[in-house]
Amino acid sequence: MYRVLVSDAINAEGLQPLLEYEEAEIIEKKVTDPEVDLETIDALLVRSATKVTEELMEKMPRLKIIARAGVGVDNIDVNAATKRGIIVVNAPDGNTISAAEHTFAMMASLVRNIPQAHQSVKNLEWKRSAFVGTELHGKTLGIVGLGRIGSELAKRAKAFAMNIKVYDPFLTKERAAKIGVESCSLDEVLEQSDIISVHTPLTPETKGLIGDEAIQKTKKGVFFLNCARGGIIDEEALEKYLANGHVGGAALDVFTQEPPGEHPLFKFDNVIVTPHLGASTKEAQLNVATQVAKEVRLYLEGKPVSNSINLPAMSKDVFEKIGPFHKLAKQMGVMAGQCLNEGVHELYITYAGNVTELETSYLTKAVISGFFKERIDVHVNEVNALLVAKERGITTGEKVSTNTYGYSNCITVVAKGEERQAIIRGTYIENYGPRIVHINDFNIDFIPEGNLLYVLHKDRPGVIGRVGKILGDQNINIGTMQVGRKEAGGDAIMILGVDKEVDDTTAEMISKLDGILYVNRLTL
Repeated sequence: MYRVLVSDAINAEGLQPLLEYEEAEIIEKKVTDPEVDLETIDALLVRSATKVTEELMEKMPRLKIIARAGVGVDNIDVNAATKRGIIVVNAPDGNTISAAEHTFAMMASLVRNIPQAHQSVKNLEWKRSAFVGTELHGKTLGIVGLGRIGSELAKRAKAFAMNIKVYDPFLTKERAAKIGVESCSLDEVLEQSDIISVHTPLTPETKGLIGDEAIQKTKKGVFFLNCARGGIIDEEALEKYLANGHVGGAALDVFTQEPPGEHPLFKFDNVIVTPHLGASTKEAQLNVATQVAKEVRLYLEGKPVSNSINLPAMSKDVFEKIGPFHKLAKQMGVMAGQCLNEGVHELYITYAGNVTELETSYLTKAVISGFFKERIDVHVNEVNALLVAKERGITTGEKVSTNTYGYSNCITVVAKGEERQAIIRGTYIENYGPRIVHINDFNIDFIPEGNLLYVLHKDRPGVIGRVGKILGDQNINIGTMQVGRKEAGGDAIMILGVDKEVDDTTAEMISKLDGILYVNRLTL
């Protein structure tokens, strides 16, 4: 008999898969309840209230799986769970429809002035001429980020005969054609759209993505929607262009700080807001509860789960052996994703040396999940990595080679895009850790961690010094530097480890230097 602790309030109907499981005893009490014997608990279900810390896990030696009835897992120490062989699952798509519908409802309400007209009538006014709206029919909707929610929004917009332009640097032509949208550059979306809705994850790259410079490029009267993450649209810039009349209105469900308190955007009549309601429907709450209840039951029945956000459970001995290679594989995947800023259709991994004695399928999934990190708006993990790649039209595979390139073990990742490809080779050296030893035909040697600057340049005197001067002028300290070249005077690369992130302005200054061919920022 498995003991399942439901620590937070979770929809009772959603728990049915577990309630009907004869081999499970369901306990609906807080983890802090003194009547709960934590040492006997096999599975833990939570929402956002319960904090699943390393200390709590130490009190639960039998714990095998933690389920979060929702998307975010900020309240769960995933690393601690992984080290203990505890699976963590969530419900990544349980609120997809609710979020897409809320976005569409906000869009319709915004262009037809529904909240303002509603309040006016309740104030005993009848000002029909004050609330003349705009039709959605025939308008161009720009979607920034075509993940699950963005895709669902596109389907609904098509039903209203809207033209749909999408900016997603990782969207392949095949997938765009299948969904029926036009893949564009960000500038094209900004310049041609009547309404712009953002649906990206919040990352260092997307924070402030729609800022002053971006809004300047839009049509006069453009409408903005943000039902994704606060901070993707720069709120100060939005305020500026609402004040001067360039932006026709905005609908916001999320804010940089939540709750936002007395916010300067609230003074505008053409701004409508909701308190982060994207997932707040009865159906979404039922969906996420049902989804995680099914996942827990599948796991307890010894069947595979599809929404784990960490490694599948394994013994401590196996984890210790595969752990260093797992970290290397994940970092190589992240690098490949950041080095190839375009749609990708193939992703292959080759293993050589003593790493082939391990379960390389785990490592392959680690590479793929790392590749998708910050590229799409859902959690990708070693369990669902292959499925996500397939959904995105990416062919994946792994093979074994006898060529170790002189190392005791070697992992090679090849990502092929529509225009370019990225080749990254790494190794794990006992007592020295993971190393990247080859990038795109250049031999090199550096540790894949921290903030890195990858610069392709001509092998000429003074180039490295000029790059260093710009970084110094910007108060950016260089911690490490590795260089590689194929021949004197030809192309060369430098990998600079810097103490803080290189901003857009600094990167652009470096890219304009004589002899610089390509600049890319890597965050590992």
